[in-house]
Amino acid sequence: MKDMIAYCGLDCEKCDAYLATINNDQTLREKTAKLWAELNNAPILPEHINCEGCRVDGMKTIYCDSLCAVRRCAVQKGVTTCGDCQGFETCQVVGMILADAPDALSNLRLASEETGYEQQ
Repeated sequence: MKDMIAYCGLDCEKCDAYLATINNDQTLREKTAKLWAELNNAPILPEHINCEGCRVDGMKTIYCDSLCAVRRCAVQKGVTTCGDCQGFETCQVVGMILADAPDALSNLRLASEETGYEQQ
């Protein structure tokens, strides 16, 4: 499984926070902070938009590092991705992401096949 697939199945390489970080793109940081602040009704500032990927060592956004229930659960369970957990397709923790991101679901299904877990 590709290291840049997050625990939830999203592709970090397509994330604006990741792209702003690796390209040192302040304009994208500002745009992303504004959008995420509006979407989350939270004070997200451009300096909060620094991330090198969910499952790799390095910088993470404050949300990904400290607040993401999916990441917290996966780290606690010691899994590579949610695809390592049987029943991930009906999991309430990752469910909101999977409902809105068919690519994330596909990535987790692939991870599940790679690890030998079969969904019921």
